[in-house]
Amino acid sequence: MNEQRRLHTREDSGIRLDRRLRWTHDDEPVEHPRVIEAFNQGLRVTADGRFKLEIGEDWCFVTVEDAAFAVVAVDLSAGSRVSIRLSDRTAEWLDATSLAADGEGILTAGVKGGRARARFSRDAQFTRGTMLEPAGGGFVLRAGEQRWPTSL
Repeated sequence: MNEQRRLHTREDSGIRLDRRLRWTHDDEPVEHPRVIEAFNQGLRVTADGRFKLEIGEDWCFVTVEDAAFAVVAVDLSAGSRVSIRLSDRTAEWLDATSLAADGEGILTAGVKGGRARARFSRDAQFTRGTMLEPAGGGFVLRAGEQRWPTSL
């Protein structure tokens, strides 16, 4: 039994968030719902753009393959602004100019002051889709009487 064991450090934790927002540790899926929720809530973006997982006093850096957060809901009740709720249980105003579609047609947006991307869930993408209007060969995002250009 000469099995080589990997030593985990704060810099090399073996924790990864894949492009479909699934957590893995040493390439094994993290499946327990409470662990997934703790990881989602503990994910932070550092000033230098790295991703840090904080749980209590413990922390480590993690690898994020694509978007770091999910947009789980779009709130249209804010009048002329659009609020989005993220997988870390925070909310922020949607920056319509940061909207983009990935290669699979799934919407993403800049979040956390533009330091990270969030991938829209199906429900959130549907809600956001009801707010688009054609304009000048592209689309604008409508909320109330406000219109914002998008990169879509």
